[in-house]
Parts: sequence; structure tokens; C-alpha cells
Amino acid sequence: MDDIVVKTKLGEYIVKEDLLYTKTDEWVKIEGNIVTIGITDYAQKKLRYIVNVELPEEGAEVKAGSSIATLESVKTVADVYTPFNGKVIEANTALIDEPDLINKDPYGKGWIVKIEVSGAISKEGLLTPQQYVDKIKKEEEK
Repeated sequence: MDDIVVKTKLGEYIVKEDLLYTKTDEWVKIEGNIVTIGITDYAQKKLRYIVNVELPEEGAEVKAGSSIATLESVKTVADVYTPFNGKVIEANTALIDEPDLINKDPYGKGWIVKIEVSGAISKEGLLTPQQYVDKIKKEEEK
């Protein structure tokens, strides 16, 4: 699958075709009952240089809509949210020593957390790649 390159007056952003997205700029990859979550190319470019990452503990129970990580950039501090209830099975500890992996490779080595979802996975409330592209364009027009 090809990536979508969103070109706006304020920048150029990559949206992956094989992922789903949240309204709060996280990407979600669903594999069975395991979801991997990270922040989008759009989000990392808005944050600029990420200097610190606070990750959840493995085994931590998380609720949909709750913050699962905190990113500190030279510009601001931002929370990362989960769209699912479940348990953290893995946090990307490489980000502790190299938080800028999120800037360099937000969809690859910059992933943030893996969650084992409790119950059925509902895609309700998640955005398709095209819906996320539309969201970026709307925000850039503001």
C-alpha cells in the first residue's frame, strides 16, 4: 500500500494507508487483540523536537480515552491517548534514551506502546486514512 502525502500551505505530512487514526493524532495498528499506538507524522511535526517521553508501566491497565504516555518537546508537553481498554504489554523503552525516534520514524521505530485489548475491538470513533487526511486539511485551514 502506498502512503498518502498530504500537502497543505503549512507543511507536508505522511499518512499511512494501512493504519487507523484518532481525532487526537495517534495512529493505531490492530493485530488480533493487540494494538500498537504511536503519534502521527502530523503530530510529531507540530510538536517539533521531542526531548523526553514518559511511558506507562508494562502490565498497567488502561481505559479508552485515558493518557498512556506524555511527550515533552522543546515547544510543549502533550499526552498520548488510547482509544481502547486493556493492558499495556510492551512500552517502547528505546524512546527513553532516544525520544527523537518519534521525530525520525513516527510509524516505525517511534511507536509508543502495545496494548492487549480487553473485549472486542471496536473501530468506532477511529478515522480511516482518508478521514484523517481531511482532518489535517481542516486544521491547517484554521
